[in-house]
Amino acid sequence: MSASPAGLSLDEKPPQSAPPTPVIRFLKGHVLLGQCAVNPGETIVEHAEACGISLPTNCTSGTCGTCMVSLILGEVPLPEELPPGLDDFLVEEGARLGCIGKPRGDVDIDIRPPI
Repeated sequence: MSASPAGLSLDEKPPQSAPPTPVIRFLKGHVLLGQCAVNPGETIVEHAEACGISLPTNCTSGTCGTCMVSLILGEVPLPEELPPGLDDFLVEEGARLGCIGKPRGDVDIDIRPPI
């Protein structure tokens, strides 16, 4: 078999790079406070702790709204029924609850409330 210019034979496939790891970034306004890899199944609060950022929490069930943050970019799915700590207006403004919100893919979170 003849070798291609890259040194691979025609039967060989080039090595594939791994897909990029999704990242969650925590901001306060335009200031980046920290970032880390997204771990599926972990909440925004757990990711913040992994980045050395302390988000306020109280109930850890979505009831009180203490951990409310603003979703700037990306996806943090909402439960079918909104918990008492959120309402439709806040969700439209990007509000998510850090104690129950689980990011998917690259996500930017502003730790300031959405209001």
